[in-house]
Amino acid sequence: MTMTWDLTDVPAVEAADLAAVMRALIDDGRGLVLLRGLTDADLDTVQAELKRRFHTEPQQALAVFVRLRKLVEVFSARRLSEQLLDKGFALLAPALAVAASLRLNANRGFNPQKFLLALQETMTDNVVPIVTPCEKTVPDSELLAA
Repeated sequence: MTMTWDLTDVPAVEAADLAAVMRALIDDGRGLVLLRGLTDADLDTVQAELKRRFHTEPQQALAVFVRLRKLVEVFSARRLSEQLLDKGFALLAPALAVAASLRLNANRGFNPQKFLLALQETMTDNVVPIVTPCEKTVPDSELLAA
């Protein structure tokens, strides 16, 4: 069976598939790959999990593998690594969701700025500002006049 897809537009994958690979790395004691990069032992763990999960779908396994490699690579950008250090593992699920669906060129990787913006948007989707009644007692026109 021949695998054919365009490397300039790697197919999107399920976030659960990326999460399963990341879970395998964490269970193996290699959860800091986003900060320190992938080693050969990390790649062995990833390949074993992909073989177990996608033994009949090599194209899907390859797409997940490429997206994981480029996810680790994009976190070497200063702003993303600072974001990871600031937010901790709470950033992991949104980052996996973004990496699963964001457009990816296998040669160039993820655009760090687009990745950061998509990540921030994903993390702020559930935030709703709360305005209490006591905050709105003075009309805006009176605030400007003062």
